[in-house]
Amino acid sequence: MDSTPAVTRIVVTGAHGSVGRRVVALLAQQRPAATVVAIDRAAAHAPYPSVTNKQADLADADLGALFSGADSVVHLASTVTAGTLNPAEIELEAALLHRVLDGLDSAAVGHLVVMSSAMVYGARRDNPVPITEDAPVRPNPDFDWALQRHRLEKLAQQWGLAPGRAVTILRPCAVVAEDRLGQLANTLRAARSGVAADGDPPVQYLHADDLAAAVVAAVGVSHDGILNVAPDGWISGGTLAELEGPRPRLRAPSHLVRMLSALRWRSGLAPTPPGVVPYTTHPWVVANDRLRALGWRAAHSNEEAWVVSHEPHPLESLPARRRQELLLAAAAVLLAGILVGAGLAARALHRRRRTNRT
Repeated sequence: MDSTPAVTRIVVTGAHGSVGRRVVALLAQQRPAATVVAIDRAAAHAPYPSVTNKQADLADADLGALFSGADSVVHLASTVTAGTLNPAEIELEAALLHRVLDGLDSAAVGHLVVMSSAMVYGARRDNPVPITEDAPVRPNPDFDWALQRHRLEKLAQQWGLAPGRAVTILRPCAVVAEDRLGQLANTLRAARSGVAADGDPPVQYLHADDLAAAVVAAVGVSHDGILNVAPDGWISGGTLAELEGPRPRLRAPSHLVRMLSALRWRSGLAPTPPGVVPYTTHPWVVANDRLRALGWRAAHSNEEAWVVSHEPHPLESLPARRRQELLLAAAAVLLAGILVGAGLAARALHRRRRTNRT
């Protein structure tokens, strides 16, 4: 009797993105290697004999044919990031998932992996630390990106209700890689700079290699359910401040910071939508016990992931006295900018009211 394990066929959409490339490589390096169909709009070559690259747009491709014979589909293609909340792109992303689900039906694929975010739990003062997968989903109502992740989750879970289907929902924390922040991590960092809300909640950073390993672990068992993805533990607010080093920052009440963030967001001056402010004020760190039970272990701690993704700040090479002088000067400039901006906004509001009266 042949005891050789069967070779699985895995389809990966968004295969040439940061996480997609890593997932394809891990699957191809397994023994026996999985047969991988790597789908992306961009043409690329994966140097593995078990990988077939397909240049295709999910919006018009024959997904039933592309998914044919697959044991699992890992859907990583996305049109929306935390820093780009274009309504048209949001609708397109939902439409693409609908097409993927239709393709799964057509090809009779039984397992789907969808990427979500730990942000769907919301950032609230009463959140447990850490949050488990059994916690209620309550994304902050004015942060469209988190609301969109929840919307996509519900679409995938609805598909998975039929017999013989399994859906893995991955909820990672902020993802980083060597010398670069992911879009979400960059947005959070921008929200903590300049005029920042009071609060120093614990934070988590996940290396993209570890996120890819979580995808592969879920595929290996066709996991049905939700999996938080984060290293063990978290970084305290104080430790994060030490890691980030000296940076210009003024503390202000949350409502004021949200108002300023809205002004900067609408004017294109900062990649910080106002809805992200609570995520820098209240905790939303997650537990990883369920994923660890599948055999997954993060190769990078939160601190290690943060360090490899950041270049040293130029201020760190300056003497302490000089750093303090520069930070004070930056704070003064920020305060002046706030006052000028508030004055201009008040003047515009006054003119609008006068125009309405006449």
